[in-house]
Amino acid sequence: MDNKFIVSARKYRPQNFNTVVGQSHITTTLKNAIKNNQLAHAFLFCGPRGVGKTTCARILAKTINCTNPTADGEACNTCNSCVSFDAGTSLNIHELDAASNNSVDDIRSLVEQVRFAPQAGKYKVYIVDEVHMLSTSAFNAFLKTLEEPPSYAIFILATTEKHKILPTILSRCQIFDFKRITNNDTVAHLQEIVDKEEIKAEKAALQVIAQKSEGCMRDSLSILDKIVSFTNGTVTYQNTLEHLNILDEDYYFKMLDSMQQQDLAAAMLLFDEINRKGFEGDLVLNGFAEFIRNLLVSKDAKSAALLEVVEGMQDKYISAAAKTGFSYLVSALNILNEAEINYKMARNKRLHVELTLIKLNFLQQAIDLSVDNGQVIKKKRIDGPAAFRTKPLAALQFKPSPETVPAAKLYIEEKPVIQTAAAKPLQAAPLTTTPSKPTPKPVAANGNGQKKSLLDALREKAGDRYAIQEVKEAEVLTMEKLQQCWDSYTVELEKQSKHSSVGTFRSARLAIENDIRFTVTVSAITSQKFVEQEKMMLLDHLQKTFNNRAIVFDVLVEASEREDIPAHMRLNSKQKFEHIAEQYPLVKELKERLKLEVDY
Repeated sequence: MDNKFIVSARKYRPQNFNTVVGQSHITTTLKNAIKNNQLAHAFLFCGPRGVGKTTCARILAKTINCTNPTADGEACNTCNSCVSFDAGTSLNIHELDAASNNSVDDIRSLVEQVRFAPQAGKYKVYIVDEVHMLSTSAFNAFLKTLEEPPSYAIFILATTEKHKILPTILSRCQIFDFKRITNNDTVAHLQEIVDKEEIKAEKAALQVIAQKSEGCMRDSLSILDKIVSFTNGTVTYQNTLEHLNILDEDYYFKMLDSMQQQDLAAAMLLFDEINRKGFEGDLVLNGFAEFIRNLLVSKDAKSAALLEVVEGMQDKYISAAAKTGFSYLVSALNILNEAEINYKMARNKRLHVELTLIKLNFLQQAIDLSVDNGQVIKKKRIDGPAAFRTKPLAALQFKPSPETVPAAKLYIEEKPVIQTAAAKPLQAAPLTTTPSKPTPKPVAANGNGQKKSLLDALREKAGDRYAIQEVKEAEVLTMEKLQQCWDSYTVELEKQSKHSSVGTFRSARLAIENDIRFTVTVSAITSQKFVEQEKMMLLDHLQKTFNNRAIVFDVLVEASEREDIPAHMRLNSKQKFEHIAEQYPLVKELKERLKLEVDY
């Protein structure tokens, strides 16, 4: 136990730019800047966690202080500066964790240190990690020094959340965006490490680790250390799945086969087996959704590059995708996504997953029912409201002869008939309409040999049971009749003792806009309110006078005049009481004697 264990993330941290994984666009730029002596005074390294931001900052700090750099811009690792840096004793490099030192005082102490030139080497490098955690006041205290630092000072800021940094800081830095490390680069780096450590590891297991780390090299190295400890130096595909709590993809293939065959019992038993192995329902839904997504991208050769599965599974995915239709995959992915969203709200988690499996089991049958003769048909909605369907009918027309009176618009009002015991009630024949155009019947002649009008014929046929009246034609607005109607309504208001409204109505100005619309112009807002109060009754009066229910009007206030609102309408409750007490001191005396409290 003499040798202390060091985790792989620290043990195999890159020491020069060439060993940085997956960030060649960053390392190449930095090396060229060092060779051409074009270093900026402030850098901002931003990107996801565990992709090499702090590592590149340390390599940059070591390289620019190296006394014997190589031809391609790398540190020599043999000079005093490099050796002291590797040992952690270099005085030219200062690291500050902004997550725990985020106050103004911490930044002020850092600024104080910047004044002192380096004792050895060319540059003093200040690495501020997690810089987005600084407070706004700390950022502001850092602005001037960051904009115009001494020639020997270089600042390297690192963050995972670029959007939280002030724009004034961003404008003073040279920004480098780190990207996620690809699975292939992660697998290659893990393979180098297991070869150096003499660990037996299957490539499929390393691919699963790379997928689980999601582009973070530090996470992948931590996972590798855990699995090596768990398996005692042998990393296989099965024990990797077991340790990472990942469901084997063979279960998903079996689940898909049972659903395509509509074997519900097999699907339910398979889920029960998965559940007894300790896998929660949300993991099953998420894993099955990812499986369906992989099948969907395997349908087309162009999107096959998006398929990220372990080596040897690509052919199995492609063959399974060829047997499954696009409509089934898209619909299944939609169902699984909705089920995963609603999983947390479900009280019975297992039943929620089983209901999802039942939907997927009969999904193919639903798709088949929606296809008729190879064409997709619209499904009928039976669980929602249906629109009211109407059938247009041809209008009844009557063509009178030239000798008859022009046809008038009629409506028939039924009168109550008092029947005696001897009298029989009259029965009216039901009116029927047909789509076809009716043939007009000849109008019967009266006793004088003249043809009867339609009105006389209806009166003779209806008898005393109906009162037949002629419908009046609607009239358009005319200024003369409108003014007469307006004046008559004003008289009605005067009879009702509404003197304020009467004054407003008499001073209002009327203007006709079109056949059915006119405007009323008043002098003040209070006058507008008086007219608005009478609007419904006034409209009814106007519409009856003109026999036109389409008549409307608008009330306008003159913009040239300013309304003088009374003082009592501008005061609040407290001011009103004080105003009254000032005019009537006895009111205030009454309040004080009775010890009353006014509710303001």
